[in-house]
Amino acid sequence: SQQEEESPWVLSVQEGENATMNCSYKSSTTTLQWYRQDSGKGPALVILIRANEREKHSGRLTATLDTSTKRSVLHITASQAADAATYFCATDAQ
Repeated sequence: SQQEEESPWVLSVQEGENATMNCSYKSSTTTLQWYRQDSGKGPALVILIRANEREKHSGRLTATLDTSTKRSVLHITASQAADAATYFCATDAQ
């Protein structure tokens, strides 16, 4: 069962700036997912990173995962107006 680990991040940056969002989780996990949710829509998976991966890229998005500190960071490079959304992370913790 998936569980959301942290309150959602509402991204608010100037266009062209880099954005960083942090996520911490409690239970050990094999995968961590970052979702974005646009107003009035359901969540959409934007990046999935596995426990054995340190870093995962998807376009201008980069997710890092540190299983020792149970933290993940989502970076958005050169943010654009279309990136404005609510972002949150989830894990597959049992």
